[in-house]
Amino acid sequence: MPAGLYFAVPFCQTRCTYCNFHTSVVSAGLYRPYAEALQREIVLRAAAEGTNGPLLGSAAMRGADMRAQNFDTIYFGGGTPSLLEAADLGDVLEAARRELRVEAREVTLEADPETITVRKAGEWREAGFNRVSLGAQSFSDRELATAGRMHRRADIFIAAAALRESGITNISMDLIAGLPHQTAESWEESLRELIGLRPEHVSVYLMEIDEGSRLGLEVIQGGARYSARDLPSDDAMAASYERACQELGAAGYEHYEISNWGLPGFKSRHNLKYWNREAYWGIGAGAHSFDGRVRWANAHDASAYVAAVSGGGLAEEQREEVSAQQELEEKIFLGLRKLEGIEFTTLTAGAHEARLRERVAELREQGLLVVEGDRVRLAPEKVAVSNEVFVELLNAVSEERETSAVNRGSR
Repeated sequence: MPAGLYFAVPFCQTRCTYCNFHTSVVSAGLYRPYAEALQREIVLRAAAEGTNGPLLGSAAMRGADMRAQNFDTIYFGGGTPSLLEAADLGDVLEAARRELRVEAREVTLEADPETITVRKAGEWREAGFNRVSLGAQSFSDRELATAGRMHRRADIFIAAAALRESGITNISMDLIAGLPHQTAESWEESLRELIGLRPEHVSVYLMEIDEGSRLGLEVIQGGARYSARDLPSDDAMAASYERACQELGAAGYEHYEISNWGLPGFKSRHNLKYWNREAYWGIGAGAHSFDGRVRWANAHDASAYVAAVSGGGLAEEQREEVSAQQELEEKIFLGLRKLEGIEFTTLTAGAHEARLRERVAELREQGLLVVEGDRVRLAPEKVAVSNEVFVELLNAVSEERETSAVNRGSR
């Protein structure tokens, strides 16, 4: 089955208050050396060796041969990959085509609105990009400013027009439900204006509060910076999500994953690989990879990454073989993110069958799951509480594992 190829570009012009990604604000003079390092890693991976020693782990854990893999999707994520020069992005794509078996049907570039011009968009298209994921986040200038975003509402319209003029016919736009100062009225306006631009794909994310972001840490500590006390309530965020489901559905968008909608024929091919547990290879600082049985990741520090790769080595910092237990858990919480659900036998195979069947039946009785034929899926009206379902099913797996361990110990 074809795999996805992911390029991590961990650079931004500024760091948003809600961001918990491993990104940094650096001098533009580092962009080209980083692009060159991406090309170098492709060569090293294709050769399956580095001068600083073999890949981490035993031979059994080294994973599939990248040279033998077909790649049908490419995704440049970040950070803000659109900060790199179009020529450098094109060189990275060319290196991938030269060293690997690439027949990409979908080549995505994440871009912030203020970084887009007609000229740059045209150069992206000429380089081979046919999809742009636009980080709109909100159409409210107050919400954007408070969140630390560089662009404003008008920039979104300018960017969308530039992409269309350049010939980009597959645009995705993101919105965040739960930004500081967001109201039901401002959310409704963001939905209305986004739908008016008619992007082919839409992602709606709920605000996450954790210590990995400045805003999240401020909320946890009870402070007031970053408008931490002006966040909508959990109920308001849930209502915003439900409103998005209604409005996007009425506008003809198919809700195919918890956070994602697409017009017919415009699901994200690359991101579906993650939810389907298909193979994907990550290149760049902090990039993760999975070949079906082994996961590995590069070091997050961009400078350390460039130094390692430029010296002929690989910047891996971890590698592990996925256990049968991990595989089952991933099938549950990744597969059930898709609105179509997963095959029922995926949940009821092996030692966990009895407990999972019991838990699925309970959740079905509660109206949280739908079982149709050989498939189980989240009830459409209960998608907003999907985490509760995932926890219940994962607990069932955990309980069964603990019971089996006790039984083995008693023999």
